[in-house]
Amino acid sequence: MKGLTTQNLSLAYDGTTIIQQLTVSIPTGQITALVGANGCGKSTLIKGLARLLKPSDGMVYLDGKSIVQQSTKSVAQQLGLLPQGPTAPEGLTVKDLVAQGRYPYQNWMQQWSDQDEKLVQQALEITNLVELSDRPLDTLSGGQRQRAWIAMALAQDTEILLLDEPTTFLDLAHQIEVLDLLHDLNQQGRTIVMVLHDLNHACRYADCLIVVKNGRIFAVGEPRSIMTEDLVQEVFNLECRIYPDPIANTPMCIPMGNKRTKN
Repeated sequence: MKGLTTQNLSLAYDGTTIIQQLTVSIPTGQITALVGANGCGKSTLIKGLARLLKPSDGMVYLDGKSIVQQSTKSVAQQLGLLPQGPTAPEGLTVKDLVAQGRYPYQNWMQQWSDQDEKLVQQALEITNLVELSDRPLDTLSGGQRQRAWIAMALAQDTEILLLDEPTTFLDLAHQIEVLDLLHDLNQQGRTIVMVLHDLNHACRYADCLIVVKNGRIFAVGEPRSIMTEDLVQEVFNLECRIYPDPIANTPMCIPMGNKRTKN
């Protein structure tokens, strides 16, 4: 089976199970958003999919093969990862960071090649970072830094990109900038899997939602099919109203809260 799948996957920290017997197939060529309340296991699942966390039970499969039985280099050539809150050495330039995406292709017989240089340049162009390529990463805005990390993942030239909360700590304009970029990358054929907190962004940008509750899948499907007021109440313990997004015609969640308008 092509793509990324799990079978009865369980993931644990220090003996405490976070993800429990989870079976799911990530839709190839689509954008999938993992959503759920804080602590439900979304980031843990991303780590399991990326082989950063070894399963306590079950298996992750990449193109039909157990991911834990594949070499680190082989996985890195198929799957790119943007972890939550990535850090880089002080003074590292944008281009130096992006070039690290080519490390899975280096060995003692094959050093830096014209192909490596080409793919780094392409990643900088796609993310609109060419003019900033010589700037130290720590001098950039939050949105620019996030684009640089995405460019590094692009330079890996993988078909699958996993991103753990790519819009966290960004203002609204930079959130949309990053999400638009990921949409464009998906249109070019990449499979995107990302953890998002904003349900409206998830519904607008994702083709598929995987809703996680207490380490288990609560619902999977297209946003229009599964995003309901009852789901939000059950998963987030939040009363809301769901209306069509006036721009994208996708589900839009309006929280009720304590301050409600009078009839």
